[in-house]
Amino acid sequence: MTVTGPGAAPARALTRADVRIVVGAQVAASSAALGLPPYLPVILAGLGDPTARWAGVLYVLPTIATALSVPWWGRLADRYGCRLMLVRAQLGLAVAFWLAGQADSTLVLAVALVLQGVLGGTFAATGAYLATGLTGRDLAAALTLAQVGARLALVGGPATAGLLAGHVPPQRLYGYAALLPLVAALVTLLLPEPHGDRVRSRAQGAARPVVTLGVLCAAQAAFVFATVATYPYFLPVVARVLPTATAAATGLLFALPHIVVVVSSGMALRILRDRPKTGLLAGLALVAIGAGAHPLAVGLGSAGVLIAGQVVFGVGLTAGLVSLNLLAAALAGSRPAGRLFGTVEAWVKTGAVCAGLAASLAAVLGPAAPAAAGALVALVAAAILTGRLSCTAS
Repeated sequence: MTVTGPGAAPARALTRADVRIVVGAQVAASSAALGLPPYLPVILAGLGDPTARWAGVLYVLPTIATALSVPWWGRLADRYGCRLMLVRAQLGLAVAFWLAGQADSTLVLAVALVLQGVLGGTFAATGAYLATGLTGRDLAAALTLAQVGARLALVGGPATAGLLAGHVPPQRLYGYAALLPLVAALVTLLLPEPHGDRVRSRAQGAARPVVTLGVLCAAQAAFVFATVATYPYFLPVVARVLPTATAAATGLLFALPHIVVVVSSGMALRILRDRPKTGLLAGLALVAIGAGAHPLAVGLGSAGVLIAGQVVFGVGLTAGLVSLNLLAAALAGSRPAGRLFGTVEAWVKTGAVCAGLAASLAAVLGPAAPAAAGALVALVAAAILTGRLSCTAS
């Protein structure tokens, strides 16, 4: 997985080790960003809001801010260099986390979380950096590795924060968390700045899926909506199906789809590398089945249905993520990397925000209703996307 030639960085080429370092830095930053928000109610209570009435708003503030700001950062990345913008995003997270750790009011905490979204955007910056040094399947493999890292952060971040919260006040953890992106930025400074022009020229004429940016963004938003809608009310679903389940068992059930992603992404990449259209449609269908298992499990009171549904959901999550990475890698061969990944990430965040709002509205019908809404969106998206994705090899 190397890029060589006149257009590569003068110091050295982008290697597998570089990719692992970048992904490791992303995992560190993501673990902090994903691990601490569940403790916002506790933090707000210490800031004079005992009912934590603003917790829901604060939870989505960084996501909204990222959706609005990341396309702009992408354009700057194309102008000034993707590595510089990746370092900028990591340092921005460090500043925002430090400010959140020092907040003495709900307003200051809100400002810190907005800054987290505006100054962060490390996932898009990571994708853009990788796209300046890799093409085709190498890029898709690197993006998939980054997705695996994000799943590890999603599972490990809250668990680690939970262990530390027993010894350190949750708000102080924000201050300590600032060290993670700060170290990531220092490490990233040691990496090369490959040049996207040479990489894109190497991709010209290569057989690849044909997909427009609009279709890719719509597919990303729909896929994220369908998957994220199942998250907020998963615990109440488990409480209905397995009322005696321990916290550890509940956490394992929640993590099960993400464990499937970590374990099976490599195999999925090999299977789907020439058929991303088929993989995406299959992923949406399997996500719909897995999410649909939630209301079925509640109705039957069946733990087996819920567990099986989580496994199927994980397989669909894997197929969808890998296929979307393959499609994004194909587009990266002919578009400025920063603008491409900034635009895609904006749609991803928009899908996540819409999923959270829809889940809150659907929850009045019962804890499994948000998952049913996600399943419906997945099926509708699969129906609409059928025939709109044109692949040369699928």
